[in-house]
Amino acid sequence: MLELTLAFSARQHRNMSLCYGDTSRALFNRRDFLSRVGIDHRHLVCAKQAHSSRVCPAGEEDRGKGALNYANALCGVDGLVTDIRDLPLAIFTADCLSVFLYDPRGPAIGLVHAGWRGTKARITTQAIELMRERFSSKPRNLKLSFGPSIRGCCYEVDGDFKGLFQKGLIRRGRRLFLDLPALNRREALDAGVARKNILDPGVCTSCRNSEFFSYRREGASCGRMLSVIMLR
Repeated sequence: MLELTLAFSARQHRNMSLCYGDTSRALFNRRDFLSRVGIDHRHLVCAKQAHSSRVCPAGEEDRGKGALNYANALCGVDGLVTDIRDLPLAIFTADCLSVFLYDPRGPAIGLVHAGWRGTKARITTQAIELMRERFSSKPRNLKLSFGPSIRGCCYEVDGDFKGLFQKGLIRRGRRLFLDLPALNRREALDAGVARKNILDPGVCTSCRNSEFFSYRREGASCGRMLSVIMLR
């Protein structure tokens, strides 16, 4: 029996956000997409993402928060963890990196929204540590997967980033680029996750803007993709 459901929407599934882009059919889009993977969209646990390093445990009392109304989403949270079955965790992205975490021995799961600020604040490490504290998860047993995101090929940043990141920066002539997946992979490895347990699809949302929403390509009014993970 399958113990885990993990999914990432694309442009073809339309906008999933209740506060960005054309939100008029966002609830229908969520219901349509999630019904295909056996998740009730009304049960999502969603966050008012703030590009922070805050990771919170999600309990039964959080079921449905942000699922139908953005106003009651968990405020200022960019990562969620739980060991409760049939409780789907969700984040929304349009270039930022989603990090899926799974402890098959718990079992327990986590989901992280990692933009450059969250990555700088080591949000993936925060999630791993919270899973260790809450669920006795051992990093060596964790399995991590990245969703599509903007990558070092396209994520151009200014010179100030040289003072923010020691690694993950790529120089091409006078231009500087940031590689979010590489930084979060390194972070996970440093935290004790086995290299063989990290899956990176290698998909850039900017390169493949026809398939994915991209903040860098389209601006703040673009739609958002949904990342979701749930224990069965």
